[in-house]
Order: sequence, then C-alpha cells, then structure tokens
Amino acid sequence: MASMRWLDRARRTSARIAALAALACAAAFAPAALAQVADSARLVIRDPHYGDTLFHFYQSHYFSAVTGLMASQHFDRVSQHADEAEVLRGGLLLSYGLHAEAGAIFARLIDKGAPPAVRDRVWYYLAKIRHQRGLPSEAEVALARVQGRLPGELQDDRWLLQAQLLMARGDYAAAAAVLRDLSNAGEASRYARYNLGVALVRSGDVAAGNALLDALGQIPADNEEQRALRDKANVALGFAALQDNRPQDARVALQRVRLTSLQANKALLGFGWAAAAMKETKLALVPWRELAQRDPSDAAVLEARIAVPYAYTELGAYGQALAGYEQAIAAYERERSALDESIAAIRDGKLVEGLVERNPGAEMGWFWSIGELPDLPHAAHLTSVLAEHEFQEAFKNYRDLLFLEHNLSNWADKLGAFDDMLANRKQAYAERLPRTREQARGISVPTMRERRTAVAEELARVEAQIDVAAFADEREVALQQRLERAKATIALMGETPEASDARERLRRAEGALTWRMTDEFPARLWVAKKSMRTIDERLAEAAGREAALAQAQRDEPTRLAGFDGRIATLDARLKALIPRVAALADEQRIAVQNIAVAALERQKERLATYVTQARFAVAQLYDRAQLAKKEHDGRAD
Repeated sequence: MASMRWLDRARRTSARIAALAALACAAAFAPAALAQVADSARLVIRDPHYGDTLFHFYQSHYFSAVTGLMASQHFDRVSQHADEAEVLRGGLLLSYGLHAEAGAIFARLIDKGAPPAVRDRVWYYLAKIRHQRGLPSEAEVALARVQGRLPGELQDDRWLLQAQLLMARGDYAAAAAVLRDLSNAGEASRYARYNLGVALVRSGDVAAGNALLDALGQIPADNEEQRALRDKANVALGFAALQDNRPQDARVALQRVRLTSLQANKALLGFGWAAAAMKETKLALVPWRELAQRDPSDAAVLEARIAVPYAYTELGAYGQALAGYEQAIAAYERERSALDESIAAIRDGKLVEGLVERNPGAEMGWFWSIGELPDLPHAAHLTSVLAEHEFQEAFKNYRDLLFLEHNLSNWADKLGAFDDMLANRKQAYAERLPRTREQARGISVPTMRERRTAVAEELARVEAQIDVAAFADEREVALQQRLERAKATIALMGETPEASDARERLRRAEGALTWRMTDEFPARLWVAKKSMRTIDERLAEAAGREAALAQAQRDEPTRLAGFDGRIATLDARLKALIPRVAALADEQRIAVQNIAVAALERQKERLATYVTQARFAVAQLYDRAQLAKKEHDGRAD
C-alpha cells in the first residue's frame, strides 16, 4: 500500500506539472488567463462554445473538452478566445502524453510573440513532462531551449532536471558539475545534494560523494517526503560503504533508517551484512530474523531467509542452520507456487479486468490513476508490478483504448439517429415546399413595388400642394360630405335672411374643419412617411425571403445529399476503426498481462537462485556432517 500511495503521489505531481505547463503558456498568450483561472468569478466568456469547453474541463471530462474544443475551432466558434483556446488544447493534449503535438502548439504560439520569461517556463515544463514519460532525448531538446534564468525555485529545479538527464545517459561527471552550481537554500537543494552525492560516487569521487550523503542522512526532516529522502540517502551511503569494505561506516549509516520506511527492508539486510563482515554474526541475526518475517514479495526478505541459516552456520549451530535452510526452501517453494497462481490469474485476465472494474473513470486521460486493487489469490505480488512505470503506462493505454472503443460504438449508434433526423428533414422539406410555393404565388414583389411607387408619388404631391384633405380621417370625410349636402340645401333656399344666416354658420364650420386638418397636417405627413419606410422594410424583407426561398430550392437538395454523404463516410470510417481499436485493445491487454507476468517471472528467477543457494548450502552441511562422522569413526577405531 505504501507503494500505491507513492504511485498516486507521483501521478498527482505529474498532473500538477501538466496543469502548470498550460497555465504558464496561458500567461504568455492570454494575459488575463492566469487571473481568470485563479478567480473564476471574474472569468469573462465571450464565445459560448468556449464556455462549454471550460465546463467539461472543470468537470474533469477532458476528452469531451478537447474534442468539443477542436470542433469549435474547426467551425471558428471561439474566435474571441483564439489564443486561450489553443493554449487549453495544448494543455489537454499534454495531459494525454501527446507532448510532440503539444510542443508544436506551444512553439507556434511562442513564435507569435511570447515574452522570453514565459517562453522559458513553457519549455521547462515540457522538458519535465517528457522526462517523466521516459523520453530523455526529447526532454533534453526542450530543456536546451530554455535561454534565460527561471524565476525562484524553478531555476534550481531546472539544473536538477538537467543533472538527472545527464545521469540517465551515464554522464555522472557532467551531472556533478551541474549540481555543484545549485543553491544550498530551498527545498529542491535536498534532492540536488542527494543526486550530487550519487553522481560523485559513480564518477569516482567517492570521498566527496560519501560526505554529501552522510550530511544529508543526518539533516533534520520536517515532513514525510524529507524523511523518505533522508532514509534513501542513508541506504545509498550504507551500501556504498559495504562495497568499499567499510562495514562499520555502513552500520552507522544504515541504523539511521526508520524501521517503518520504504527503505527499511534494504537497511535491515545491509545492516546484517555489515555486522557479518565485522564478524559479529550474532548481531547480524537480529535484523535478518526481523526481516525474514516480513512480506516475501520483497527481494530483501527472500535473501534474509537464507541469510539467517548462513549466520547459524557461521556460529556453528548446524542443526539450526539445516532447519533454517529447509524452512527457507519450503518457503521459497510456497512462494513459487503462489507466484504461479498469480501468473495464472493474470493470464486469465483477472488482473486487467479487475483493475478496470474497480477503477472506473468517466473518461480517459493522463490524470487518471489506479486507486483500488482487484481480488487476486496473492495481491501482495502486485505491489512491485504496479510500481513499475512500464506497467502503469501500458495499462493506461489499454484503458484509453477501451474508452475509445466504447466511444466509437456510441458514435456509431448516434449516426443511426442522425440518419433518422436527416430522413425527417427530407420529408419535411418535400411536404413544406409545395405549400410555400402556393403561398408565395399570390404575392408578387414587383407588383407591390409598383404600388409602393404610386403611393410615394401621391404622398409627394400631397406634401408639395399641402393637400390637407388627403389625410382626412373617416369622421372628417363624413363632416365634409355633410357640409356639401348642407351647401346644396342652402342653395335651394334662395336669398332669404334665413339662408344668409345658414351660409354664415356653414362657412364657419367649414373653416373650423379646414383649420383642424391644416393643424394636424405635419403630424399626419410624418406618420405617412414613417409608414412608407415600414413598407420599404417589409418589401426588402419580402424580397430577401423570396431570394432565400429560391436559393433554398437550389441548395437544399444538394445540402441534404451532402449530409447523406458525410454520414455514409463517417459510418464507413467507424466500421473500419471499431474493429481496429478492438484489436489494438486486445493486443494491449495481452501486452499489459505480459509485463505483469514478466515481473513475476523475474521474481521466480530470484527464487530459483535462492533455492539453488539454499540447496547447495544444505548439501555442504550434509557433507560437513559426513566428514565429521568419518573423523569421529576413525578416532573411535
């Protein structure tokens, strides 16, 4: 479980590095991006499709985020977030380990004018991720593009990474030269001193390397990470002393290691050998007997089981030594049988299927990690297997292939739905087109424009002649008609006083009506002109619809046929991809199983070596016993 926790911690660290790389790039190409990520309340989304991508991203649906983003970029739907979207795409591709594609994206954006400081940070993070994925050459290429000094502790981390890359190709002298330049302050300097000590020892400067490791092995530690590094330094120092035939120094270093640490088994084994080298065999029995009771999946434990009877042999306790060797052989045989059962279970698919079943995830991606182990006959054998980087990467690739296979099947099902939608659209087009044509048949835009021209000419005449009667409403028209009838009636009355009085009243009424229409003429003229503008807008809209209808009649059949072709093309691609991905997934499953089986086979080989040594030691004990008996019988004669 300790190995599992370490593995999870390493995965989380890798995830943080990928996120930091994306953020560093965002700082270069979108100045507000870092502030937006730090304070989502201030994030302003100007393109809805980019907001949809971020929604999936923050939900940890990275596959949906990157596929949706790429589709939106293809249709130019995120133009207002162009650089930010490209940065996010690069970060997502980086999260899947597509460092080459991500590097190309970042390089293009850098060439667009990123500040040198940000550019250097981007290349540093790319180098770090490539190193973690086991690509030292590509990591060195990226690291070489860092030209300036990185801010804060990143500069120390940069030199530490460069030293690790040099040591990975065996250039320990150059690595030591780089590590000497590191600062003595900061958290990273502990790792720098450890690596410097190892590099000095392996480059031949044993005294200086041991001095560094010794100082690191005694430094106070504030947290578990620092304590683990201190234990590792003491183990390295102790075994270096053993190889240099300095058992006393080895014992001093190894006794500093905590009994509950990851390095405890190695320390116990080395402490015993140091005591044995100092001819303190009884003292060697103490750590070896403790170690022999621990989990047999550890190579140190297996070695301790024959080291204990070896110590008894050195002490002359041949009976206990013989019993110890026989017990060790029996334990090795049980362990070999247990390994065979584990190998058989792995080959039956229980390991891979169990890991997939017990560690579900919505989508694939680099951020996913193993959290629970499957039920196997001897789950302890999985600790060393799962801790291997090769197995982790191979299993992650297998799980990604399973996700792709499932995703392709879903897309194939959706194509059937798209086909139905297209059929419905074709039917709707065929049914609506005749009705639309019929409705448009009684409407002639040119005729309507002629009528509009006549009305416009009449309005111009009314305005020029100030024909106030032209805008009379129904009531005013009725009043005018009444006035005309009254005039006719008064004309029949002749020239009487009553007729003269009636004419005067009629004149006043007619003047009042004329005054009212004249007073309202400007407002009525403005309303008429506004109505003319509305008519022009409606005519333009009608013309546009007529043109759109004509265009649709020409284009829609071709467009629908194009959808038919795209669906058919995608269907053919999916039918070709699904079996191919399924075959790749099956091959990858076998590859994952083979990696696990190979690791257990190596454990069996170690067991076979220990069994041979134990049997040879038993034979020596029997030979010694036979010689002793012959000597005794000779003296008796």
